[in-house]
Formats: sequence, C-alpha cells, structure tokens
Amino acid sequence: MKNIGVICEYNPFHNGHAKQLSAIKQKGNAVCLMSGNYVQRGEPAVLDKMVRAKAAVMCGADLVLELPVTYALRSAEGFASGGVEVLSKLGVIDGLCFGSESGALDDIMSTAKLLLTEKFAQKLRSKLASGVSFPSARQNAIEALGGNGELLENPNDILAVEYCKAIVRQNSPLQPMPLQRQGSYHESMERENPSASMLRKMDDWSGFVPQEAMEVYASAPIYSVSAGERAWLARLRAMQEAEFERLPFGSEGLWRKLMHACREENTLEEIITAAKSKRYTRSRLMRMLLCAYLGISEKMLQENAPYIRVLAMNETGREILHNARRGSDLPLIHAGEAAPEPVYGELERRASDLYGLFCSGEIRPPASQTKDRMIRLMHP
Repeated sequence: MKNIGVICEYNPFHNGHAKQLSAIKQKGNAVCLMSGNYVQRGEPAVLDKMVRAKAAVMCGADLVLELPVTYALRSAEGFASGGVEVLSKLGVIDGLCFGSESGALDDIMSTAKLLLTEKFAQKLRSKLASGVSFPSARQNAIEALGGNGELLENPNDILAVEYCKAIVRQNSPLQPMPLQRQGSYHESMERENPSASMLRKMDDWSGFVPQEAMEVYASAPIYSVSAGERAWLARLRAMQEAEFERLPFGSEGLWRKLMHACREENTLEEIITAAKSKRYTRSRLMRMLLCAYLGISEKMLQENAPYIRVLAMNETGREILHNARRGSDLPLIHAGEAAPEPVYGELERRASDLYGLFCSGEIRPPASQTKDRMIRLMHP
C-alpha cells in the first residue's frame, strides 16, 4: 500500500478536494501537508487550521501535517520546494498527487527540467530586463526555448511544474501524480468542482462542500482580512525603515515603494494599489505585507523549519506517523506540544496569537496554540 502526499491549503475543503482524496484512496493512503493559519496568497486562512485538519480527516485524509508558516508564505516556487522537502524527509511517502489543468505529466516534467537549465536562466534575465512581469517573462523565455508556455498560464499547472521542478532538483523519491482539475480555478460554481476563492466570497457553502466537512464547519468561526485590517495597519504604520528593508520579496527597491505606500495610504487595498505594477503582482505584495505583520524577515523565511506539527489523523495515519518517526529526518510533534526549537517556536506563537485578531466574531484570545490538541479519529 502506497502513502501518497498532497500539499494543500483546504481553504476551505470542498467537493473537488474530496474527489482528489477519493482518487488517492484507490491507490493508497492520503498524507496531507496543509498550510496552517496563513495561506500562500498572503492572507489568513478562512478557518482555523485545526478545524480544516479535522474536516480533511473526516473526508478521507489519513494524516494531516502542518506546512510551516515560513514555507506557506513563500512564492509558488518556494511553497512547492518546501512541501516536497518535508514529504521527502518523512521517508514514508511514495508519491505526490497534485491538481493540473492539463493533466499531462510528460509536458509538466519537461517544462520543469527546462526551467532548471542555464539557457532558461539567461533567457529569463533578458525578458525581465525588458520590463515585463515575472510570469510573462518566464512564459516568454520557455516559449523562446521551444517549451510549452501555455502550461504557465494556468494556476494549477504552474504549481504542478514547480512541484516537479522541486522533485528533480532535490532528487526526491516522490513519484509525481497529476490529477486533471475540472472547472475554473477562480470562478467555477460547479458543485462538483467549485473554486475555493469563490466559496470564500459566499456565506453558504451547502452543496459545494462534503456533508462531513459542513458538520465540522457549522460552529467554527470565520476569519477574514477585513476583520483584522486595523490591527494589520497598526503594525505597518509602526514599522521602521530597517524593518521594511528586511522584508522578503522586497528586491529592486520594492520594499521602499511599499514603505511609502504604507505611510501615505489609508487601507490595505489602497496600499496594494499604490505599490502594485505590471512587474510586482498583488500576491507578492500581500505576502510582503503579511510577513511585515507577523515579523518575518527574508532571512527567517528562507531558513529550514526545525520540526513539523501533526494536526490530525485516523488509525491508518497513526501507523504512518509511527513509521515516519522511525526514519524521518525531521522531528514530528503534536499540535499544542512545546516547540523543541525556541526561536521558531516563538514565531509560531506570535503567528497564532495575531491570527486571532482576524476572527470575524469574538476575538480569539492569545495562547490558543498551546491549547490545541491533535485530532485523532478512530475510524480508518
């Protein structure tokens, strides 16, 4: 029986995710490495990580581990690389399943390998020098070398390429397993293949989310940028110039442009509008702003996480975890357990406490992370 990994966010878990887990369970066990309380788009997760982890196990996951916050807030390349690194180091994961608009593994893998060549690096530098955005420069560079640039137009294919690139670069034993995604990533309202971004704009997820997940979500508080915007702005307005300079993603003077926007504009949206350009995407700016809020510097973002937290599991997951602990290069600790490395533990504490300020209802109290307990469901 194979153990198959999924690098995910489940923000929220919906019917499309359930289909993926169902496909995995036909081949083996599902091990999910899930973003915690903050997601790669540079926002707080709509639901607390423990709620999302429980829903995942209720809907077919065997083991849910937390993708460290410093991996979750990296670029698509860093997000994929960090996830592949963690799953590979567990020593018990055979494959990596991911969504893809094309579902064409050969094209995905050939594009990934092309991205790792010096010829591509030279072409990319040339395209960037012309002033186009990074996504456009990368696609143009791939096409100039005879590659399939269309693969870099769709969000799931882009991430699929990054997963395969990480597998190749790390010489990972993970077998890539693309699963063709149906429906639009951003706009699909199909009940079987909904868009998570559309769901986050809706009040009622009935029919788009499996019943087991709906039962978990029913009494769970919702988190949003708008609920915590004033707290976020307070942090940005209090920052010194040196703190802006240390932010991730701030090269080419972007940190200074963002600093001026934070000191001149009233809202987060106005800050982003003032700093955004064809070259600097909204998602990059959001990650910068969230790192500023959490106190994460470029140096901190690039350091390897010293441990991985276990959020939820069933009986099958307990056996996988037992085997991983015997051969893993990473310490695995339970949710709520004291961190074995105090510096990273302090970052986790701060991130958890500040997440509580995004709660749309009653503000979540500090020290909530120490009260979390790993979720164990007894049915397989």
